[in-house]
Amino acid sequence: MKEYETVWEIFNKCPNNQMRDVFIDEVRTDDPEEFIRNKFKDKVFTYEKTVQEDGTIIFDIVTSGIRQRYSFTEI
Repeated sequence: MKEYETVWEIFNKCPNNQMRDVFIDEVRTDDPEEFIRNKFKDKVFTYEKTVQEDGTIIFDIVTSGIRQRYSFTEI
């Protein structure tokens, strides 16, 4: 099982507030995509997956009209 450092960003919808909620954690999983599907299993959501050159996996997620991003960097 692989271990990842995850960064979960929840973007603020207020136009005059550019701050976002950011949560950093360590996760063990063999499939980050399955982790995302399980994390949001009770929600209607869409996501786009991007793999960067350094191997970081990024999921841009929209659920309940809120934009979020989950980044997985292998430790």
